[in-house]
Parts: sequence; C-alpha cells; structure tokens
Amino acid sequence: MEEESQQKLEAEVAPALISVHPAHKSISVSVGSDIRVFNLEERCGVTLVDENGGHKDSIRAIRYSVNGEIFVSAGDDKLVKIWDTGSWHCVCSVISEKRVTAVAITDDGTFVCFADKFGAVYVLDIGDCDKNSSSPVHKRAVPILSHYCSIITRLEISPDGRYIVSADRDFKIRVTVFPKNPLTGAHEIQSFCLGHTEFVSCLAFVTPSDYERGFLVSGSGDSTVRLWDHASGSLLDTCEIGAKAGLLHSDGREDEILPAVTDICATSNGSLLAVAIQSLPGVMLLRCNHLTRTLTMIKVVSVEGETFIPTSMGVSSLSPVLWMVMGASSLHASDSESLVRLRAISGFIANNTEHETLVLEDADLPGGEALLKTLQRKLSMGKEAFVMASEAVKTATRNLLIKKNYSAERRELRKRGRNDKKGQTTAE
Repeated sequence: MEEESQQKLEAEVAPALISVHPAHKSISVSVGSDIRVFNLEERCGVTLVDENGGHKDSIRAIRYSVNGEIFVSAGDDKLVKIWDTGSWHCVCSVISEKRVTAVAITDDGTFVCFADKFGAVYVLDIGDCDKNSSSPVHKRAVPILSHYCSIITRLEISPDGRYIVSADRDFKIRVTVFPKNPLTGAHEIQSFCLGHTEFVSCLAFVTPSDYERGFLVSGSGDSTVRLWDHASGSLLDTCEIGAKAGLLHSDGREDEILPAVTDICATSNGSLLAVAIQSLPGVMLLRCNHLTRTLTMIKVVSVEGETFIPTSMGVSSLSPVLWMVMGASSLHASDSESLVRLRAISGFIANNTEHETLVLEDADLPGGEALLKTLQRKLSMGKEAFVMASEAVKTATRNLLIKKNYSAERRELRKRGRNDKKGQTTAE
C-alpha cells in the first residue's frame, strides 16, 4: 500500500505548460491549477476573471485558437474553460465526466474538442458564447468518438479542417474525418498511423506552402519522432531522437527507460522542428524536407549554466522566438509555489538556412523582468529544485502512460478495490 500511495503522489505531479498567442500578443503558462498570462504588447501581467473561481486541480492542456480570440484550459478538475482573450473573462465552462487530458480548437473558433482519461473525445459548440457576458455560460459537450479505455494524450485538427487526430498511450494515432456537423458524431475513421512502440506523447502538423494538406509529426515514449502521411496512415520517416542526442546508454537491461519526446514545435511552413526530450537540457532541431519526406537532425541547442529540461514549448508564426518552460505543480502539499522557469531561443524561423540560434538571457527576453515576474513569480531558484522537478515529471509521466503488467492475482485484487464496483458488491 505504501508503494501504491507513493506512485499515486508521483502521478499527481503535472508538468508546466506554455502557449503563445498566434500573433505574439501574449504568453500563457499553466502550472498546477494556476494560469499566468503576460501581455507582450502592454508589457504587463493579465488578471483572469472567473466567477466560479478558476481551476481547482492541475491543468493538463492549454491552447489559443488560430485567430487568438479564445483560450482554452482543462485538466484534472474535470473542467474545460473558455476564455475571451480580449477581456480575459471566462465565457464558458464545461464539466467533463472524467479528467481532461487534451484539447483542440477548430480554425474558425466555433468548436472546441477535448479528450479524457477514459479515451472519449467530446465536442463543444462555442459559436454562440457571449464574450461580453460577465458570468460564464455552462454548456454540455457531446461525445463524438472514443479510443476504448485508453488515455488520449493529444488532439489535433488538420490544417485543412478535414480530420481530427487523436493519440493515445497504447501507441496508436487515429485519424478521423471531422464532419461538417460534429455534434452528430464523427463516425468515419480515415486511417491509423501505427509504428510507435510506446505511448504517443505529442503531435504537430507541418504545412508547406504548396501542400495544404500537410504532414503529421509525432513524438513518443519510444524516443522517436515520426513523419506521416496521415490521410493514408503511411509512415514516411523515423528519427531516433534519443540515440542522436546521446541519451541512450544501453546496459543490456530489458527494462531500460527510454527518454520520452515531450513536445514538438514547428515553424510556420513546417520545415524546421524543435523537439523537447526528457533528460535533454535544451532542444533538438530537425529539418523536415517535404520533397524527400524525411526528417534530418540539425543540432542540439543546449541551455548552459543551469539544469533546464523543457516540459512544454510554444511559438508564434509572427516571431522567430521559441518559448520554453520547465516546471511542475507542487511536489509536496506544503509547497506554496509551484516551480516554473522560462527560457527562449531566437532564430527559430523557416528561412534560417545557417541554423544560427541563440539562447536568450533573461534581460533579453521580450517583456524582460516584468514577464519573468508574471510567469515565473520567482526570479532565482536553486538548481537542486529543478533537478527534483525534472525527475518528478519524468516519473509521473511514466506512471501515468506506461502500461503496467500485473499478475492474475494482482488484477483481481485491483478489481475488488475499484470504487465503481464497491456499490455493486454491497447491493449484492
């Protein structure tokens, strides 16, 4: 029981997340149940207004819409909140049946999709939300598809709006036709992208100017990044990220833990990719060649002088700055502040043929000290704290997404302890 209690504690640790306004007007960071927003135009922090008091538990997904007019947050409190980025009022709130793990927004900002730990995906029509209302509207979401009891780790809607792509911990990527009226359900499966050997942790679309449909890129706990033709489900190329970064040190053990890919960001035309990897203090840059349909490693951009292993990244199509955040929700109940560290890399732009990049010092960040005070809260933190946060996030991710193998006796014991079975046993 003590071992299970410790694993549950570790599994509750949530990584810090970052999302950047598509026009580089603001940056949002979430850690634990807290959302922090900095207005880059006015160089000041933003106060979020929610009559219901905001989130009550760790946030697991945040995202701006393509036009930047709305911002979505969701997580372990089973709440999905829609924020108007003009006033930063919560204009809509939805209660999910299970904890929410991923969100996606259609390009026109009409529908928000979200997924839960049980493997179900829901859609919400927010087209009629009143942005001038001071109190959030409570709406009900409609289920549109399911992965049958597998935690969904990421959702994306294709650039042409034709497909909704969902990834799960059972190594699958499902491409589903996104209907004109999604409230009636999404019943047509276009393809499956199969090839990963561990949980799929992140997805990104790369869209060349001459190929509107684009390609799909995925990262996984198997320490690879893969390039797909998502319409057919064909695997185009695989890049062994862990090996290329020098993070694999095999000692012959079968239970060796591979460093998982945690996030992928792409430039506006998708030719340049930034990849965050567990245990890598920095990011890896990849070149995506749309003509040859290949992924090629360019270099590792290291963050010197501190232990900085990004848990999330964000980028705007109007700025050559790649934003990165490292952090975790409170590691102990007594923690008054969750740990957050923000860094940025300049030169993340498609036409940077020389691949010249620079890790910006704090003083050189857009927004400077005011931004750090808003998003980090603390300007100086100990190295040991970040090492501990990095390990806690890695362990929590593994506990949550790596499928555990139990003996028949252990499985029966766990079944008898399930909360949804206790009432049935009593009634019998």
